Amino acid sequence: MRTREWHCAEAVGAARGIFELTVAAVFLVIGCGAPGEPKPPSPPIPVAVKDLSGHQQGDGVQLVFTLPSKTIAGDRLAAPPAVEIVRGSAQQDGSPDTKSFRVVYTIPSVLVTNYVGDGQMKFTDPIDPAEISAHAGGTFFYAVRTRLSQKRASADSNLIGVRVFRVPESITTLTAQVMETAIALSWSAPAVSSGAGPVPVISEYRVYRGELDPASVEVSIKNLSQAKWESPLTLLASSEETNYQDTFFEFGEAYAYVVRSAVTVEGKPLESSDSNSAIVIPRDTFPPATPQDVVADVEPGSAPDSIVVDLSWSISRETDLAGYRVYRAEEQGTKGALLTPELLLAPAYRDTSVQQGHRYWYTVTAVDHAENESVPSAAFPVDVAKP
Repeated sequence: MRTREWHCAEAVGAARGIFELTVAAVFLVIGCGAPGEPKPPSPPIPVAVKDLSGHQQGDGVQLVFTLPSKTIAGDRLAAPPAVEIVRGSAQQDGSPDTKSFRVVYTIPSVLVTNYVGDGQMKFTDPIDPAEISAHAGGTFFYAVRTRLSQKRASADSNLIGVRVFRVPESITTLTAQVMETAIALSWSAPAVSSGAGPVPVISEYRVYRGELDPASVEVSIKNLSQAKWESPLTLLASSEETNYQDTFFEFGEAYAYVVRSAVTVEGKPLESSDSNSAIVIPRDTFPPATPQDVVADVEPGSAPDSIVVDLSWSISRETDLAGYRVYRAEEQGTKGALLTPELLLAPAYRDTSVQQGHRYWYTVTAVDHAENESVPSAAFPVDVAKP
């Protein structure tokens, strides 16, 4: 009996021990178990662009939209996102061919700000002119999306369709010549369309001018897309001729000019692509007009037996006139000595250093603010007689 009771007690003890070990093991797993693999944070996703618009610009389509500033979680973006341009073609019924959509251009985030102005991004997607000619009047469909990581992009923007037509080929002969009162532009009319077909009837030429950062002039001459603008290209004027004179300029500023041919398509104006650029820093190397009507009077001086020569001449009408210089020679045909180290502001001078019994020849010049000096006036002879 004791043996049976002992075995029963032993069995109960063993069972209790197993139970306690099991409970301990459960607590060990719950309280001190190894965690799973850490999950990386989800990449931020910009909100979708909703205001995409576009129009044909030369041999391409200019897209205009507002860059997103927040993520779909409502957080503000710390940097501009990269931009992907998605293009597709139309089916025979004019609807979008969804199978044709492809990313045709990717703008890295570090370059995005190069295309931003007035709060909007403007990017022109170039299209092969031959493709435009082959499908003149056809429609290209566009959407854009942005991304901050390679893993996740934003949702597609609103979808737009843009019809494209043949335009004249780009002008490649634009030249600029600096004159005193104007920068003279000239170019040759394009002979064919950009797709090598017949050129549409040109209604006018449009002249665009921008002001460059002088430090970027050298690189701008090689590639205008690398220019740093103080003011971007804007329409300056229209011309029905293949020339134009820009009279609204300042000497010393750096300007870039391009010209576009304009045609009328379905009642609306349509421009060609940009011409070659003409970059100019006009320098004032133009002297003022020569002073006219120089006259002189010999008068008694303030001291006894002294004589002075009073000179006067017609006032110059130069807008940038800085002053006048007076020269005196004792031999005809020579310029002589400068009597006025400081510029004269008025068209008159009194020479108190003359000597009696001498003959002098006086000339006058005009000087502008760029220190250009005019041709001397006709020499005016003066005899200073002895009393």
